[in-house]
Parts: sequence; C-alpha cells; structure tokens
Amino acid sequence: MANSLSRKKDSRKSLLRNLVTSLVLYEEIKTTEAKAKEVKPIVEHLIFIARKNDLAARRKLLSYLFDKKAVKKVFEVLVPRYKDLNSGYVLSYRIGKRLGDSASLMILKLKEGKLEELKEKEKDAKDNSEPKASAKKPAKGSEKIAKTSK
Repeated sequence: MANSLSRKKDSRKSLLRNLVTSLVLYEEIKTTEAKAKEVKPIVEHLIFIARKNDLAARRKLLSYLFDKKAVKKVFEVLVPRYKDLNSGYVLSYRIGKRLGDSASLMILKLKEGKLEELKEKEKDAKDNSEPKASAKKPAKGSEKIAKTSK
C-alpha cells in the first residue's frame, strides 16, 4: 500500500475492510481524502471479482468483507447493476475541509445504474404521475351562487 494512514498494518487493514463494507452496504460514505484514495481501488477490484459470479468469488468476498449482508448485496444488487461496465463503479467527490483539523473530506458513492435506465424510470414515473383530464361536475350549491351573482 502506498499510504500507511498513520496506522500499523493490522489496524490499517481492519479500517479499510470496515470502510469497504460500509460503502457496499450504504452505497455512500464520507471520509478523508487519503482513506478514500485507498478504498476506491479495493471496492472496484472486489466488484470486478464478484462479476465472475462463482463460488470462488463468493468466498473471496466473504474473506474480505465483515458482513455477510454486504456479500449478498454485491451479488444480488451490484453485479446486475454493473453488468455492462468494466470499471468505474465508484464515484468520488471532494466536499471541503473538516472543521476540527482541516483534513480534506471526500464522499465515495457507488455509481447508479446505466444513464438510459435512469432516464426511462424517470420518464415512466412522470407519465404515471400526470393527472388525467376528466370533466368535473360543479357542486350543487355552486350553480345557485353563480346564477345569483350575475
């Protein structure tokens, strides 16, 4: 590893495994820039391995991730989502400095599905939400009011 993150080997490995597990489970984490730069390639590699979708890949992920739910999510949600992508599963955004120690903060986020699928979903949702044109009958009392006001 290029960066020791001011930790010994075992605690650094545990920290990175925790961050990777959290990113898989919650699909978005906020962390320092140094940690984000270390986590991003690990997550990309694990998703790439999982795309093989065999027993060896499942065991590899089980040995790295702390939570079995995270492994299940990778195989059931993330692998189908990224079936057409070869890389670039994780997006990173700089969000500024932390107030206490001025450390650079970043948000790591798993990429959503393909852009066309998202646009189709939005279009379908918009079509379903449009009100239907129907002739409304005025209330009984409103006819009398309209006649008297003339």
